[in-house]
Order: sequence, then structure tokens, then C-alpha cells
Amino acid sequence: MLKRLTGWLLMLAILSANYSYLFVYAGFKLNQKYIAAALCENRDKPWMHCNGHCYLSKKIKQAEEKEQAQERQTQKNGIQETFCETSNAVKFHTVLLQTISTPYCAPVPSSLNRSLFRPPQLG
Repeated sequence: MLKRLTGWLLMLAILSANYSYLFVYAGFKLNQKYIAAALCENRDKPWMHCNGHCYLSKKIKQAEEKEQAQERQTQKNGIQETFCETSNAVKFHTVLLQTISTPYCAPVPSSLNRSLFRPPQLG
């Protein structure tokens, strides 16, 4: 029971982070009558047929600003982590310590089937 509840809460948290516009629009559609009657800026002007869309545009703009602020904070943290200096000394050795020379003896096949290794012929 607890695992299932935790799973649903984690899924909801992930979806809310990725689909914030969807939740803003769904909340607007569910409460559109209340928003049009109580929260709309143009409720005194019924000829504009706003029906709360001004409130929806405000909420969408707030969600965009919040997302941009989070993105800037993430970029700022990334820049702070990127420009961390470490001093590693690089040493170049100019003299080889020892040169090892081993003669290469190519193995010669003793019984080579010459019929297999024929070059292709034209015509």
C-alpha cells in the first residue's frame, strides 16, 4: 500500500515538473466559471467575451517565468561546477629509459596451397 502511494506521488511529481502548462490549463478549464465570475479582470466588460482568458494568460506567463528562473539557476550551478580549477602538473620525459630491439621473424608457411591464392583474371 505504501509503495503504491509512493509510486503515484513520484509519478505525479515528475509529471508536474514536465507538464506544468497542462496543469495550468486543466485547472483553468475545471474552474473557468469561478475564474470568469470572480478573478477575471474583464468581468465588468461582458462584451469582450474574455471568460477568464486573461487570468489564464497571466498564469501561463507566471509558469514560463518560473521555468526560466529554474533553468537559469540550473545553468548557474552548471557553470560553477564547470569552472572548478585543479592544478595537475604534467611532466614530459625527454630521454627514453631503455630501448628494446627485438628482431621480427615472419613465419613462413611450409605447405602453402597455391591454388587458393590465385589473383582474379579478367575476361
